[in-house]
Parts: sequence; C-alpha cells; structure tokens
Amino acid sequence: MATLAFNKRANFDYEISDKYEAGLVLSGPEVKSVKMGHISLKESFVTIRGSELFLTNAHITPYKQAGGVKNYDPTQPRKLLMHRSEIKHLTGKVRIQGLTLVPIRVYTRKRLLKLEFGLGKGKKKFDKRADISKREVERNIKRELKSKI
Repeated sequence: MATLAFNKRANFDYEISDKYEAGLVLSGPEVKSVKMGHISLKESFVTIRGSELFLTNAHITPYKQAGGVKNYDPTQPRKLLMHRSEIKHLTGKVRIQGLTLVPIRVYTRKRLLKLEFGLGKGKKKFDKRADISKREVERNIKRELKSKI
C-alpha cells in the first residue's frame, strides 16, 4: 500500500470520527497521472448525489504522455465505489448529525486506486489553537528529553 496523496488539512480543520475506504473511478490517463503523484486533495470533499458518492474538487493534472486531451477539467467530480448499504449509512449520518465527508488520502491497494475518507465535524478556531499549543508543548518536551540524554 503506497500512499500517493495526503490531505494535511483534514486533521487540522476537522475532527474525524470514522474512516471509510472507496474505490475511485478514473480514466486511463488520470490513473497514470495519479500513480505518478500528480493529485491534490487540498480543498476537496466528498458529496452524495442520490445514492452515489463523488469526490469533488480534487485536482488531477493531465498526463503529459497521453497527448492533449480536449476539454479536460482537472477538478471534475469523480465517482466513488462503495456498497449501497454503506452509502445509505453515510447519508443518514451526514443528514442527521450534520457531518462532512473529508478525503484523507489516496493510495494503491494491489493495482487499484483507493480513497480513504472520514466523517468529520468542523473544528472551531479555539480548537485549532489548542491543537497547535499541545503540539508545541509535546515538541518542547521531546527536545528537552533529547538534550538531557
């Protein structure tokens, strides 16, 4: 399992409770581009339309060796593959509890591309500040312990 893209802002902006895995539906040149690491999950999110999931606003740069693909939109919505029962479960959680589906990382499993996403609740500004200060304290403690050894 090789991680191809990671959303660094996911854990900072959201408190993620449950994680799920879904397959990505991509065209051939998009698969090659993603496997080369030319994907960005920044500002992306997962939407539910009817009984289907879509990865929205993820940027996949065009694969250069494929030639010029006409009318290619790098941020087009891409379909996600999951079992219908899981999609219904997620739909209920999103609508009732007001949670967001946040993409966390894209990785390969065997030869397939998978997207890991989580149910996230948005953090407030003071939560983010608390996380930053906690991280700073832990960093200082580690630094002190290293210097004493």
